[in-house]
Amino acid sequence: DIMVRPDGGLNFPLAGEISATGKTVEQLQKELATKLSKYVPDPVVTVAVKQSAGYKIYVVGKVNRPGEFPANRTMDVMQALSMAGGPTPYASVNKIKVLRRVNGELKSFPFKYSRVEKGEDLEQNIVLQGGDVIVVP
Repeated sequence: DIMVRPDGGLNFPLAGEISATGKTVEQLQKELATKLSKYVPDPVVTVAVKQSAGYKIYVVGKVNRPGEFPANRTMDVMQALSMAGGPTPYASVNKIKVLRRVNGELKSFPFKYSRVEKGEDLEQNIVLQGGDVIVVP
């Protein structure tokens, strides 16, 4: 059994370092078989997902339950805020920021809760990625 690391990589004997990020089970199986064929004639490779840990997002600041939340499915900002128990009465809901690291650089995306709550400016309710931090001042 080989576990995929949080960075999406794995190290398999004879095949070396392999990235599993964005690959299907079949693609990973084919890549492993190709790399192993240098050392083993006609290798039989079976890849199966035993457990999917998903990714984690973080909600900090003036919410009822700040912390780290697993996201085993697609999740947007409103859903993450809901998991955190929603903003407290003292939160500046129109100054919420989503922090995301893109190619090593930290990006900030504004989020105005009251606009989305009214069904307006819905494009700011972005789908979150692993490691995103929602800051509720």
